[in-house]
Amino acid sequence: MTAPGDGPWLDDAAGRLVRPFTVSNGRTRPTVALDLISQVRATGAAPLGHLGHLGPEHAQALDLCRASVSVAEVAAHLKLPAVVTKVLLSDLVDCGALTTKPPEFHHNPTDRALLEAVLDGLRRQL
Repeated sequence: MTAPGDGPWLDDAAGRLVRPFTVSNGRTRPTVALDLISQVRATGAAPLGHLGHLGPEHAQALDLCRASVSVAEVAAHLKLPAVVTKVLLSDLVDCGALTTKPPEFHHNPTDRALLEAVLDGLRRQL
């Protein structure tokens, strides 16, 4: 007797066939400091010297980075954990295929005047 859903897994029903950390060869630390809101963009250069160790996920990430995009957006599109995505992106930065730009903050997040303005705005909303 077979239960419903015991049939063969095909296409999307199979889910991800490769564990996320297999994609990064078990690495959990990127070589480049990347924040979730860091911007990454393809340089247009071919990833020289690393062609043997770059997988299909690297190619997908590189394709997503034709325009400037955040690390978080790349992770969402690849459906991979952020830490795995950071490792993939740092591989691409290391081989010259991507460039990164840290997030820009126009205000000091501990600026008293800014914090008071936020607090005032929140009080008006309540």
